[in-house]
Amino acid sequence: MEKRQKGFVQYLVQGSLVKQILIGLILGVLLAWLAPSAAKSVALLGTLFVGALKAVAPVLVWVLVMSSIANHKTGQKTNIRPILFLYLIGSFFAAVVAVIGSMLFPSTLTLVTNDIQMSPPENIIEVLKGVLLNVVANPINAILEGNYVGILAWSIGLGVALRHANESTKLLIHDLSGAVTQIVRVVIRLAPIGIFGLVSSTIATTGFEALLNYAHLLTVLLGCMIIVALVVNPLIVYWKIRRNPYPLVFACLRESGVTAFFTRSSAANIPVNMAMCRRMNLHEDTYSVSIPLGATINMAGAAVTITVLTLAAVNTLGMVVDIPTAILLSVVSVIGACGSSGVAGGSLLLIPLACSMFGISNEVAMQVVAVGFIIGVLQDSTETGLNSSTDVLFTAAACQAEDDRIASDQLAQR
Repeated sequence: MEKRQKGFVQYLVQGSLVKQILIGLILGVLLAWLAPSAAKSVALLGTLFVGALKAVAPVLVWVLVMSSIANHKTGQKTNIRPILFLYLIGSFFAAVVAVIGSMLFPSTLTLVTNDIQMSPPENIIEVLKGVLLNVVANPINAILEGNYVGILAWSIGLGVALRHANESTKLLIHDLSGAVTQIVRVVIRLAPIGIFGLVSSTIATTGFEALLNYAHLLTVLLGCMIIVALVVNPLIVYWKIRRNPYPLVFACLRESGVTAFFTRSSAANIPVNMAMCRRMNLHEDTYSVSIPLGATINMAGAAVTITVLTLAAVNTLGMVVDIPTAILLSVVSVIGACGSSGVAGGSLLLIPLACSMFGISNEVAMQVVAVGFIIGVLQDSTETGLNSSTDVLFTAAACQAEDDRIASDQLAQR
């Protein structure tokens, strides 16, 4: 009996989060179906989970960005500028695809606004003005109020200043970053319980039509990611290597994307990507840097997630998005995706940053994050598969393009 209890506890702590969230989702639906009154009584579980996310997200963004900049090593030549360019342009076009998909097939969510007074900006000028005012906000107030633009500005500034600090100070910041990340991991492990409370109480209150909204939203998300993987990325690779890109695209999806789909961690998939680069005889001095870097900043899937969920919140609140604002949202999504944490569901915690562009309060934005966790069983797995496979894809494309250029130069010299 004691062994069974230990095994059950170990499963809760170390078991597959995807399976646990799926179990919580199914149990929540069943409870709402069989006992609606009991389902409403477990709403506190979802409220506590959303509250924990709301509490930890600002601190996470602050510490991770500051630590990353402060501990960056200068002077190391990596020759990865072409790959870095592909990472950024790939993520930007992914966000553009998400904007187009969200406009063609708009999604709405079930949100509790509690008659919150919001003043959405009317045009791009007001958006930029709001961004500038948020940049110069008091850093303490920025954390307390969930002002992610101000948090980013102050964390970047402090990170740059602390690059000249003592090594012991940098080590302290690094350890603090690890500690905050660990707290986030604990909160994420509670996601199945929170999802159980959210799903059961939401369906019991609004009916099963809420699931249809989630199904539509998930379809838009996955559809955009599939288009990025099978249309946008091949076009970028063709522009780089000037030949049929699909053999390389399918190889990366098969060997890197599938494993990343199940591990749901770009960092955990780094050894798989490194081994694949080695088999393709790419330059070791390049992929040994570009693959770990890509696991951190090459986040096309995260850019899609941030953009689609933000625009779903915007549509729900009846706001109108013009073309310049949509372009700015794409840029913000790319920046936010590059700063997303390595934990499962890390991109969801950057949604409030994008929502703040439209004057959407942190309280409402965190409800959107909670919706992201509900559909995260498929969303986060697909997102990670796209992110990780693209790391190898763009690294290989840049290396092959460089090899072709060298061969062409040598042929011309003859």
